Amino acid sequence: MADLHDELNATAEAGELDALAAPADAAPAHAPGPRPATAPDDALDRARALLAAHPVADGYSGLPWALRELPWHDLELRDSSLETDVPRLRAGGVGAQLWSLRLPDDVDDDRAVSIALEQLDLVKQVVTAHGDGLLLARGASETADARHRGRIAVLVGPVGARAVGDSVGALRALHALGLGALTLSGTSWAGEAGLSAFGEEVVREMNRLGVLADLSGASEATARRVLAVSRAPVLFTRSGARALRDHPANLDDGLLAAVGAARGLVLVPLAAGLTGPSVRDVAEHLEHVRRVAGAECVALSGAYDTGAAHPEELADASRWPRLIAELLHRGWTESDLAALTWGNVQRALRGADFTARAARERRGPSSARIGVLDG
Repeated sequence: MADLHDELNATAEAGELDALAAPADAAPAHAPGPRPATAPDDALDRARALLAAHPVADGYSGLPWALRELPWHDLELRDSSLETDVPRLRAGGVGAQLWSLRLPDDVDDDRAVSIALEQLDLVKQVVTAHGDGLLLARGASETADARHRGRIAVLVGPVGARAVGDSVGALRALHALGLGALTLSGTSWAGEAGLSAFGEEVVREMNRLGVLADLSGASEATARRVLAVSRAPVLFTRSGARALRDHPANLDDGLLAAVGAARGLVLVPLAAGLTGPSVRDVAEHLEHVRRVAGAECVALSGAYDTGAAHPEELADASRWPRLIAELLHRGWTESDLAALTWGNVQRALRGADFTARAARERRGPSSARIGVLDG
């Protein structure tokens, strides 16, 4: 994977930040094919202008774990060990990011809870230290408020379901600390067989709290049952179209259609292993998901600082204009792109907020216990 990452990003690291700032009369580099491999300057200018009005709501960042592994960091300075910092987020036209709390596969469930808490605490420290550029947010209104104040909204999550330790009380505690999304996989109640009775109660409590369900990596049985049970929009934070690239994390057309029917959201990642090695491949996935699930059900996920190799020209968080320029070339309108970059994520956040308010009027906090419901 490291070799693939190096191969895909070597050109970008050598000169693509310079290309982003190149003068209008600079000649773009060309590759074999019907059009330049690097977007012409006028398309990049249009892309930057569009992102100034409709910034990217990036649905998945691995930054908390990446920062946890560093002895020192400053997100105002470019650090070659990171793919994200405040200047690159601004250059990329990013208005919001979901910061994932990673749980390593080899960590036992008891330790998973503390690791999630440690990363959540780190997120708060980092955002506080960079308060001129970042602002913690939860829900649609706080995300929009951060944008109006000239800050980049940081939403906490998703985190793997092991972090709640089979306890709806722990879920409430994490939510009170700022958690906004939970990945429903890797537990006895959300596994290959689907949701158990306790798992369904967890989803209902998530709806009551306003915690979004992330189905990335979930089994198809779990995904379909969550789509049926949840009254709030659900997310796939890192999924492309399996019809274009046969990867286990990608969704087949049947599941894409089901997400569309439930008005969920598929966030197509900038991860070469899932969507292919070029910016054009990413665009193809976006168009396929939009065609099958619907225009309101597709959004973007950078997958930066996750260790994933990225498509060419999309090596770090400053590169979003490259993708938008490609979509402009394909005929996407400003309203199409406004929904893709910002509007669809805001719709999902608003849906979670509305569902939570309605659910709290009908029921109080759940007292469900896994030993009782699942025997």
